[in-house]
Amino acid sequence: MVKDAGTAPDGPLAGLIILDLTRVLAGPFCTMILSDLGARVIKVETPEGGDDSRAIGPFIEGQSAYFMSLNRGKESIALNLKETGDRNIFEKLLAKTDVLVENFRAGTMEKLGFGWETLHARFPNLIYAAASGFGHTGPYATRPAYDMVVQAMGGMMSLTGHKGSPPTRVGSSIGDLSAGMFTAIGVSSALYHRQQTGEAIKVDVGMLDCQVALLENAIARYFATGDAPGPMGARHPSIAPFEVYRAADTHLVIAAGNDALFAKLAAALRRAGLAQDARYASNESRCQNVDALKKDIEALLEQHTVAHWLGVLEEAGIPCGPINTVDQVLADPHVIERNMVINTPGPSGAPVRMAGNPIKLSAFPDPETRPAAPALNADRDAILASLGIEAG
Repeated sequence: MVKDAGTAPDGPLAGLIILDLTRVLAGPFCTMILSDLGARVIKVETPEGGDDSRAIGPFIEGQSAYFMSLNRGKESIALNLKETGDRNIFEKLLAKTDVLVENFRAGTMEKLGFGWETLHARFPNLIYAAASGFGHTGPYATRPAYDMVVQAMGGMMSLTGHKGSPPTRVGSSIGDLSAGMFTAIGVSSALYHRQQTGEAIKVDVGMLDCQVALLENAIARYFATGDAPGPMGARHPSIAPFEVYRAADTHLVIAAGNDALFAKLAAALRRAGLAQDARYASNESRCQNVDALKKDIEALLEQHTVAHWLGVLEEAGIPCGPINTVDQVLADPHVIERNMVINTPGPSGAPVRMAGNPIKLSAFPDPETRPAAPALNADRDAILASLGIEAG
């Protein structure tokens, strides 16, 4: 495959070319991960407006900050895949590509004549990755989906919020984001498989499947007890103390996940006797008496501020933390030290701040500045020239 890494940063995937037919969130998040890891990502967009997220606010200098945050470091070419000339260009791109990623509804690529079976026969080295609402098989395969739809159908909303409260989505778009991450894992696995065997394969990821995979403890509880779990607020269903607690001024999180940590917590709160109380002597008994335990802990916490208790508990080795707002997260010295707030050039060249890459690799840099998100069709001539393709 072509080894020109284009504008992609250094990384373990340098030299790979990803043809990105995705839009909005799940697919672009996947291909952004691949771009951050060094792949060259060529974003194929519709000539009429491009990726839908280009029109989603908020906007910085007239450009969508939402779009920029998901498409940094990529290149853009606008192609109408129903038009003969653009189809020819697309096919020439496919011949140079390692991985095609798309997040259309199942059957859409087949209607365009670019489904997996057709492409695999013509381009046997091409890995095909699809992220869709419900996957490419099953009775729901052709249904449309958005994040909240799969959060609802996948059980996530039934677990979120407080008992008796209205159904609540997780505050981040976990339906889309988890599908993007699982697709990136699938692509990486398919690349390794191709390297080992010479065989290119299809990766099929459904957003609903990803929500089921993330239910973890809820599935274990259901199969163990036969009872479907419901929302419990911030409380862990099978570990105590493990939730949000009120101090004198505001709230903090304490997660004492085993008996030894609970004993340390009791000592740090200057109530060592709590650990010997029969109601709290084991994790099982603490879970059975979780409401009483919370009252006893909060009666002690309310004597001082969150800042006081964080200092005490951190010194004692108790997992704990403040409940940060987004602005506080982005100003956190640890988050900054870990390079989780990076810059990309905005439309005028002024820096636009966004989340960094959480995957830190010892052999590769983690730059504080990443390449900009592309304007629609901005890289057409350069893409064609670098790949030795003549337009038309």
